[in-house]
Amino acid sequence: MFTGIIECLGKINSIDIKGSNKSFWLESRISHLLNVDESISHDGVCLTVEEIKNSTHKVTAINETLNKTKMDDWKVGDVINLERSMQMNGRIDGHIVQGHIDTTAICINKKVLKGSVEFTFSFKKRFAPLLIEKGSVCVNGISLTVFNLRKKKFTVAIIPYTLEHTNLFFIEESSKVNIEFDVLGKYVQSALR
Repeated sequence: MFTGIIECLGKINSIDIKGSNKSFWLESRISHLLNVDESISHDGVCLTVEEIKNSTHKVTAINETLNKTKMDDWKVGDVINLERSMQMNGRIDGHIVQGHIDTTAICINKKVLKGSVEFTFSFKKRFAPLLIEKGSVCVNGISLTVFNLRKKKFTVAIIPYTLEHTNLFFIEESSKVNIEFDVLGKYVQSALR
């Protein structure tokens, strides 16, 4: 499990395709600290570290993961948000994040303000019951607060620190992002059914 507080950025150095799987080699300042079999959030997707070489690590996405995330669009040179799993002896600064992407969303508006940036994302209407005004959502692995919620869109406001230290810096209108809805909302919805 994760918190949605990004630890660092990684850069995709190479991509290998084997059957319907894609393996990615990423370079980051934490790659040499990782262990094989460790779960790491990559733009919100929980992936298992398979190999480590110097300052790079390898992860693989299977067809199911590629279909539900934006990973199939990743290319060499892309910058990815990375977070190691949370430790149970510390603070949870974001919210509980599983690393299980529910869907993707498209940025339909980027508004640069004095001191912040607002992104509005459109998503599939069937996921609307999983969001609430001022609730949590995970965008590319980043724990964010929802506002201006509508049936098929929501807005998040980004402080300068988050913009500078995550790949939201590269998000423009029409960019695709990974979305994970709050797990507590999913359980409540399931219980109410």
